[in-house]
Amino acid sequence: MELAYYSDYAVRLVNSEEPGRSKDVLTTVEAVRDLFGDNTSAARRATDADVTRFRSVRARLRAVFEAADGGDETLAVDLLNSLLMEFPVSPQISGHDYRDDDGRPLWHMHLADHPSNATAGYAAIASMGLAFHLTEYGVDRLGLCEAAPCRNAYLDTSTNRSRRYCSDRCATRANVAAYRARKREEADRSAHTGRAADSTQDTSPNSDRNAP
Repeated sequence: MELAYYSDYAVRLVNSEEPGRSKDVLTTVEAVRDLFGDNTSAARRATDADVTRFRSVRARLRAVFEAADGGDETLAVDLLNSLLMEFPVSPQISGHDYRDDDGRPLWHMHLADHPSNATAGYAAIASMGLAFHLTEYGVDRLGLCEAAPCRNAYLDTSTNRSRRYCSDRCATRANVAAYRARKREEADRSAHTGRAADSTQDTSPNSDRNAP
């Protein structure tokens, strides 16, 4: 499993809450387990106590994205380093489930999962994955959706660092809103231009009111 894969753990956890919409799906142990995806063995260790712990880690991970999105590179790194120190990982070389054409293992880096509780395991994986993405691609590749009120986290993997939205849905919604805003502005300008023309005509020396 490539380390880049683990960065999605951070995105999934951060986006379990949408503050702008007062929406939070992380309210049950089942919701916590869903965040682990295919890692069912780690998910089974989650208990009700992990709901509160996961929310705490989520707030700290969101702070990393907020700092990066706001251009504060040093703060983003400092916040992520504090998570890495609190939730260390144990990297291992693994070859399970991946074989080449000759049946030999395809060796890859894997983050061992043997922490004291489900939150510690998830936080370690998410933080390490995010750290890998940050150091490999740059802090400006961590963003928050510009389509208000969304503000979901995303990892920019575009070739020209042009991503601004968390999904195609938000991009379309933002583009439609921008188009409508431009149309309203054009209509306002046209109306203002028309009123100005009428005013000029009314005060013209050749108007009826000034005729002898």
